[in-house]
Amino acid sequence: MRIRFWLWVPLALFAFFAGLAAYMLTQEKEQFVASTMIGQPLPDFALPPAFGALPGASKADFTGGKPRLLNIWASWCLPCIAEAPQLDALKAQGVEIVGIAIRDRPEDVANFLSRYGNPYSRIGSDTISEVQLAIGSSGVPETFVIDAKGLIRYQHIGDIRADDVPKLLAELEKAR
Repeated sequence: MRIRFWLWVPLALFAFFAGLAAYMLTQEKEQFVASTMIGQPLPDFALPPAFGALPGASKADFTGGKPRLLNIWASWCLPCIAEAPQLDALKAQGVEIVGIAIRDRPEDVANFLSRYGNPYSRIGSDTISEVQLAIGSSGVPETFVIDAKGLIRYQHIGDIRADDVPKLLAELEKAR
């Protein structure tokens, strides 16, 4: 009788873990990983230009003056193509946008900008995603509202859609 009990233990453990896995698969998941840097200052960084036509980007570009957008993107990113018209719309409304190109080559950045437009005042090249990770970005594209003191005020995860533009403009206004 005692031996039979121990024969059922592996089956019971398997059933427990299968049930636990099934339960976890049915629970609602958070789709995006929000940055823990919201409300924190930008980390120190100085990135070289992503290509020759525009200067690179640094923390100093976000202090003084007015709030700006920091857009994390890449030429190989399909959602970055989708958000290009909205970035142009924001630029047309007077928003300054600083870009950081992630793991990109200068010729690919130049080609992307010539095809889809260039809303950026400057673009830094983050070849090893060091700055991207330091600000809490988990992917591309992501856009951050940075106030005039260099504090991260808002994070928009994913591509910017037309209905996101008013929200970003409101967040820029709140960051004044």
